[in-house]
Amino acid sequence: MSSHAPKLEERAPTLAAARRLKMARSAHAYVRGNTEKFYAWLETASDRDLPQGPPVWICGDCHLGNLGPVANAKGQVGIQIRDLDQTVIGNPAHDLIRLSLSLATAARGSDLPGVTTAKMLEEIMAGYQAALAGESDADDEAKPRSVRLVLKRALGRRWRHLAEERIQDVRPRIPLGRKFWKLEAGERDEIAALFEQEAIRDMVTGLHQRDDDAAIEVLDAAYWMKGCSSLGRLRYAVLLQVGKADSAGLSTYALIDIKEAVKSAAPRAPDARMPRNNAERVVAGARALSPYLGRRMRAASLQGRQVFLRELMPQDLKIEIDQLSREEAMLAARYLAGVVGRAHGRQMDESTRTRWRDELGRRWTKNLDAPFWLWGSVVDLIALNEVAYLEHCRRYALEPTR
Repeated sequence: MSSHAPKLEERAPTLAAARRLKMARSAHAYVRGNTEKFYAWLETASDRDLPQGPPVWICGDCHLGNLGPVANAKGQVGIQIRDLDQTVIGNPAHDLIRLSLSLATAARGSDLPGVTTAKMLEEIMAGYQAALAGESDADDEAKPRSVRLVLKRALGRRWRHLAEERIQDVRPRIPLGRKFWKLEAGERDEIAALFEQEAIRDMVTGLHQRDDDAAIEVLDAAYWMKGCSSLGRLRYAVLLQVGKADSAGLSTYALIDIKEAVKSAAPRAPDARMPRNNAERVVAGARALSPYLGRRMRAASLQGRQVFLRELMPQDLKIEIDQLSREEAMLAARYLAGVVGRAHGRQMDESTRTRWRDELGRRWTKNLDAPFWLWGSVVDLIALNEVAYLEHCRRYALEPTR
């Protein structure tokens, strides 16, 4: 794509083309970018006899890239779910299947044998149930190398790292180009007005070492071409100055991500009471599943659409695993399932957690320490996505030259 920023009416086709390209790059990228296909499969999976867990907030798109280090308002860092666009009150088994599919696809991309995938599912169940039982994840030896490395990196990051990574500059501006596009005048005015709202001001000044009455100035803003499944929705990056420069002439800057919230593809539990506003739903789910992140988010309206805002922190990173060894695959499966188990379990009382663990323990095969409903679901989904991915690549290859 050239550095020429598309006009407002050109954005949709440009973003659609970028999404198709991203999803054609690998089967793993295709799975990450196609949540709708997962839930379309789920509608036909009633004969799989999936366990019906207690209705709690679930991620709804619980793949590998949606977990990672997240900082809270005081700068403390933990591994939590970091993308909640699809969150609903639903069946926690859906998150387990989605995570299992993501890890199984990563294993296939790393040329690991099928028996490793089977063992990974055993570890997923073990890690998830251990988390429901209240076992801690504090032991560094239990963390996969990829997690230890990303945590160490997160703890050492400061504003300049975020600026250089996200906007390729530490100066107070957003460089326009391939990722960041120039705004129309009306867009810029609406964004500036957002930060005059008290709830949004509280989000920005709520981080430690900031004064509650600090002045907030919008220094720059741009349309942000980012993500995969979210490409095509409203997405903005906003650079703020918070307060005045200190005695050394240094200012406090904040980088805000504004993202459109749309209806979730994940099925909600019958009679579940959730906010009807999609942005408020995302914020509520984030606060339940990922408290560090959720308390840094706010819902708002922009251009007549529902959006949510969060300040990007230098410590917020995704777990990137390009190649899995067998040992790493086992540790990653157990550990990440534990992260999800803790997110689900903190919403349940002790008796509910116990009943859910018992339900998960039913219908195990004699030769595999993972239930058939999980193994069969992952096998079905891998086959379905492999065909769909190759068909996507075929259609992409036949598109007119861009």
